Amino acid sequence: MPHVPIIKSAIKRVDVTKTKTLRNRMIKSNLHTTHKKLDAAIAANDAAAVQTELRSAVSAYDKAASKGVMHKNAVNRKKAQLAKAAAAVK
Repeated sequence: MPHVPIIKSAIKRVDVTKTKTLRNRMIKSNLHTTHKKLDAAIAANDAAAVQTELRSAVSAYDKAASKGVMHKNAVNRKKAQLAKAAAAVK
């Protein structure tokens, strides 16, 4: 049986944590989806699709950084990796 808090503020914290965990999971899922779409476009060697998907992926990563889901340096590193991979397609 899981531990259930008795104190009112602890009960509130559990609810807030559930909400934030769900939000973070949704944002991360979107990141993985956009990354997969970009990888597929790179594999297909479609320059136009790569540019579209790169723009979408960069936007998603920036949003994750602004929401605190990922650290800004990790986001910048990931964006640089994606840009480098996309530049190889041209």
